[in-house]
Amino acid sequence: MTTAPPTPDTPCLRQSLVHGPLGTALLGIERARRGTGDWHDVHRALAGIGPVTDGPDASLFLGAPAMTYVLHLAADGTDRYAGALRTLDDALAQHTRRRLTAAHARIDSGQRTYFAEYDLVSGLTGLGSLLLRRRPGSPEMKGVLEYLVRLSEPTTDATGTSRPGWWVKHAPVSDQQATPGGHANAGMARGIAGPLTLLALSLRAGITVDGHETAMARICRWLDQIRQSDHRGLRWPRWISNQGHAPALPVTPSWCYGTPGLVRAQQLAAITLGESDRKRMAERSLLSCLTDRQQLDQIADRGLCHGIGGLLRTVQRVAEDAETPTRFTGHLDHIATRFVTAEAPDKAGFLVGKAGAALAYQDLESGEQPQGQWDACLLLT
Repeated sequence: MTTAPPTPDTPCLRQSLVHGPLGTALLGIERARRGTGDWHDVHRALAGIGPVTDGPDASLFLGAPAMTYVLHLAADGTDRYAGALRTLDDALAQHTRRRLTAAHARIDSGQRTYFAEYDLVSGLTGLGSLLLRRRPGSPEMKGVLEYLVRLSEPTTDATGTSRPGWWVKHAPVSDQQATPGGHANAGMARGIAGPLTLLALSLRAGITVDGHETAMARICRWLDQIRQSDHRGLRWPRWISNQGHAPALPVTPSWCYGTPGLVRAQQLAAITLGESDRKRMAERSLLSCLTDRQQLDQIADRGLCHGIGGLLRTVQRVAEDAETPTRFTGHLDHIATRFVTAEAPDKAGFLVGKAGAALAYQDLESGEQPQGQWDACLLLT
């Protein structure tokens, strides 16, 4: 996933977890929580963000929902920011209801979906992941899950061809010419791995709706259908279009599109559905990826989205739920070496910036297991 940075000093930049100081605040929060930073610095940084937007483009990574997420982490189980969070929670509920109404109207009309409707970064999956933290028993949380169940159902286009319900009519963000006629995206950030993971995490938390497990099974079957295998192991293309699979090799083993994110999604789905074979398959796929130098050499920087930082944190989270964690933690030293020799992000911010890279590395630096919940917005935990 690639996203052009907004113009400096705009409200959009200040309220963005991707590029802006709101995302950078996550690093200060985590350091303060660990005692290596100062909460006063966190408060000053958050006070400088200014009024947040709750317009149509607001999402987990932008505007009022993004501020809700950051303040949730800053509260850290205390009553800090309690008044602001109550106000933001109400705004989140209203915003989610508006988005759900529009999404169901779109489905009823027979139109194709689009990333900003359903995905993690811009859409209802991201809002659902925040509701899972803030108001897990709310009607809005249930509404998001019911929508994802409906999104998973196949549809038929004008030619009578069956398509996944998440088939978008536009091209991927990174290549506007790649998929004439639209595509079905597999990735965690923009594709169906995000909804699958939210469904799994909700099920793990005991929050379910009618058709919940059926939707998960349907998505898993689709991932099985597009899965590819050769001497390098198992992998998944970034998308399927009218022209077939996206080129699978060389592939960047990233959180947003690559094997690591898809493995975590399927590992969590397998755990909650009780599918031991799928869990073993997913974990085996990541191990093959971690020993394939050609794949690892595709990573160019330290960032979270498509860099070493995202790979590092994903491996740590997969290890936590793996039957044999040491099979994954044994690769962390090698990943850390690649991290320190990779190019540092040239911008601030969380998802594609310096703050996210620093967050990913700090647990390795201290020799500890992954701490904090800052990666909840990545659906890794």
